[in-house]
Amino acid sequence: VQLVESGGGLVQPGGSLRLSCAASGFTFSNYAMSWYRQAPGKERELVAIIHSTGGVTNYAASVKGRFTISRDNAKNTVYLQMNSLKPEDTAVYYCSRSNPQYWGQGTQVTVSS
Repeated sequence: VQLVESGGGLVQPGGSLRLSCAASGFTFSNYAMSWYRQAPGKERELVAIIHSTGGVTNYAASVKGRFTISRDNAKNTVYLQMNSLKPEDTAVYYCSRSNPQYWGQGTQVTVSS
């Protein structure tokens, strides 16, 4: 199993970023996929999850209405569109598959003026 995140970077408050996670080594369309984040000195937290068909999504309260998780099963890729970014969104963002759980290497998102 391999999960490779991309799309992180430095953005000003109020800006947008789109993260991508390319998956390989398993049947992508059979699994729910998630995005987590970990800020310095804090525990890793679940940001968003999307079920295998893409029909059901759930979000942390802190990002609901600003972030959108989606997937393309033909491309074995899951996305996280992040809008109206705030400094408190600064963290390393990780892609994850469950049962058993696998993690990508993470991509840094920094929101700062």
